[in-house]
Amino acid sequence: MDISVVIPLLNEQESLIELHDWIVKVMQSNRFSYELIFIDDGSTDNSWETIQTLSANNSSVKGIRFLKNFGKSQALHAGFEMAQGDVVITMDADLQDNPEEIPELFNLIKDNNIDLVSGWKKVRYDSVISKNLPSKLFNWAARKTSGVKLHDFNCGLKAYRKAVVKTIDVHGEMHRYIPVLAKNAGFTKIEEKVVKHQARKYGTTKFGMERFINGFLDLITIWFISKFGRQPMHLFGALGVLMFIIGFCFAIYLGIDKLFFSPYGRLITQRPQFYISLTAMIIGTQLFIAGFLGELILRTKKQEKRYKIQQTINLDSFKVEITS
Repeated sequence: MDISVVIPLLNEQESLIELHDWIVKVMQSNRFSYELIFIDDGSTDNSWETIQTLSANNSSVKGIRFLKNFGKSQALHAGFEMAQGDVVITMDADLQDNPEEIPELFNLIKDNNIDLVSGWKKVRYDSVISKNLPSKLFNWAARKTSGVKLHDFNCGLKAYRKAVVKTIDVHGEMHRYIPVLAKNAGFTKIEEKVVKHQARKYGTTKFGMERFINGFLDLITIWFISKFGRQPMHLFGALGVLMFIIGFCFAIYLGIDKLFFSPYGRLITQRPQFYISLTAMIIGTQLFIAGFLGELILRTKKQEKRYKIQQTINLDSFKVEITS
């Protein structure tokens, strides 16, 4: 199979038929073999019924329905697990991503042996104050922190080699940082392509200003995980040893001063340096223990699903947990 198109959605009933027809037209005109995977992330409208109708008329349409809203990252993770195409393309369901970009994205991956192509919405039709300016600041911080030189980390339109989506683990709110996750996993051939951005035709955006706050917090998280996720002792242990040494040096100073320079002066416990020494050694010991516990947890943790699938369409051969 040439292409898997993975589309996470939440309450996008009005746009689904138009999006489906547009994608199918592009696929047929380019003679691609494809599958279209819709992931309903707990919609409360008739999105799932629309997906069922589309699948009844097109066997290439596949569907995953979550038991409730688990988030875009979890929806992408489920879609990646089930994708079978040589190239996997993600896009949003609100018609702001243009399916006409699919052939060029596919060719960039196949012809140039690129791991990941990320869309760049250079010209946007969003509010300047509520989206454009925060997005520019967010993308600048992401570039500086991650070392991945992309202009638009949050663009939903991306293309991947199959090996990439089968390797990376997208969770929490990390869908913004899939290029960073790919780089950390060893997929370094990452390119960017300017793509068309279209004004939202139906409904309203599901994301508010809080996504940028959460985005910066996630950026700190992914920086920490990429640096110390595999060996937390390297951070906590080093800080613990440093703090313990500082406290121990204060203790030696107090002891020498008491024995040789002021044997009849104040008691050691009456001097502020004593409490600095004690506190530093206690904190150092705690940090060292935190690093040790982190190493133990990392080596004994059990991977669990972060979402529950209620229903699937055309995916009976895939072993998933079905929750009624």
